[in-house]
Amino acid sequence: MLQSHEFWMAQACQLARKGLYTTHPNPRVGCVLVKEAQKIGEGFHLKAGEAHAEINALNSTEVDPTGATAYVTLEPCSHQGKTGPCAEALIKAKVKTVVFGMQDPNPEVAGNGLNKLKAAGIEVIGPVLELECAQLNPGFIKRMQEGLPFVRLKMAMSLDGRTAMESGESKWITGPDARMDVQRLRAKSDAIITGIGSVLADDPSMTVRIDSQDNEVDPKTVRQPKRIVMDTALSITPESKILYPTHQVEIFSIKEEIEEEHWLTLSKKGVQVSFVDRGEDGRIDLIHVMEQLADQGINEVLVETGSELAGSFLQQGLVDEVVVYMAPKLMGSLARPLFQLPIESMDEAVDLTIQSVRQVGNDLRIVFVPLYLDEMEDEIDG
Repeated sequence: MLQSHEFWMAQACQLARKGLYTTHPNPRVGCVLVKEAQKIGEGFHLKAGEAHAEINALNSTEVDPTGATAYVTLEPCSHQGKTGPCAEALIKAKVKTVVFGMQDPNPEVAGNGLNKLKAAGIEVIGPVLELECAQLNPGFIKRMQEGLPFVRLKMAMSLDGRTAMESGESKWITGPDARMDVQRLRAKSDAIITGIGSVLADDPSMTVRIDSQDNEVDPKTVRQPKRIVMDTALSITPESKILYPTHQVEIFSIKEEIEEEHWLTLSKKGVQVSFVDRGEDGRIDLIHVMEQLADQGINEVLVETGSELAGSFLQQGLVDEVVVYMAPKLMGSLARPLFQLPIESMDEAVDLTIQSVRQVGNDLRIVFVPLYLDEMEDEIDG
């Protein structure tokens, strides 16, 4: 039976998802080779520095790929990196057709791989299932196009919208299933951001802890994300759990507010302290931080923090996705709110649209997208 391009591209997307927790800072890519209406090979990119999806697909086949069709979720690369250009490999393999899901999002190289294939006489078709292919790599695409990482803001709250008791006590609002789901969010992130308030109150480690029985994430292949602390006055103590191991930590601060002796103590321990300017609110310039993280090759950021820093991220238009875990409990009017937002009237309200709602154990996971993103896109299109 002759299957459609969408059928085979959907399979390539499924393959790409196998690299969901491992490929960063590279994109997640899948490839399927089809010849005479039969799949003859498949592959996906697993880890930066290792073979790309097209190479793994070619290496997997025991059939001569001459005349085959290659279905690739992302335009085959045309440049020499840690591995050779995939466009050249497909040309050498003498495939007849390449069907791509989406173009390379890097404006400096977009179309180069496709043009190289066309120049070699290979038929190029696409984009096919472009939205589905783009959803595989929101962070990589945003970093290439805007010079900023994709920011996912995770919050946990009670049914009445509270995140901690008045005393600061917050363990545990949600149940074990929701907490394990958060570990998966951490695992697919390049970096986790928190504020000094959360560090001093809870002394978190902010590492990925995957159960060996997890059926979605292999704990043996998970790479620990970088941990970022927003600490204006460098108040963190050298004993804080989040600082270990030190090579995976970066603290952002404002130089004129810190004690140099404390800075030197942290530096001697191997902790990276970076200084940025003040933002309009007098605190750390979050946009500058995001630009620096993008320059480091960080695609996806998970923000796990208190209501004040969470509110600042929202106010500055830096949040791409809000993930809220809602527990079926009431914490009362004295407990702390989800966000600190100085809103005085309804026309200042931050509007969100619901992407998905799913039950996780005894809790709900609700994924929102801020509507200001749609407004930004309308301005660009206009």
